[in-house]
Amino acid sequence: MPKFVHIDIAADEPERAADFYEKVFGWKVQKLDGPMPYWLISTSDDPTALGAGIGKRTESWQGAAPTIDVPSADEYAAKIEAEGGTIVVPKMLIPGVGHLVTFRDTEGNVFTILEAAEDNAFAAGTG
Repeated sequence: MPKFVHIDIAADEPERAADFYEKVFGWKVQKLDGPMPYWLISTSDDPTALGAGIGKRTESWQGAAPTIDVPSADEYAAKIEAEGGTIVVPKMLIPGVGHLVTFRDTEGNVFTILEAAEDNAFAAGTG
């Protein structure tokens, strides 16, 4: 059964947001190397705990988007549309992470589904 595995947080100033979460909650924040600036948040020493990340807000609809681990991004994107949801960002590959699809549910809430890459160390069931 698919489960929540990550929360993506959009921020106008990601460094400021990273500093906020680190100071308020004591979470470990690490800036990742890559083509897009992104800060990974570890909320616990438990490797199975839900984690989060902070990226630069580039669209008005971006806020906090829970990520759901699924076995097939294509299969679940089709289910989402069949049940009245809409695709906001079509399937895209993030190397080392997997395939992501961002969608709105029938109530207008934004979520992301993740078909994790085999080498994704943060995916459900690894670590």
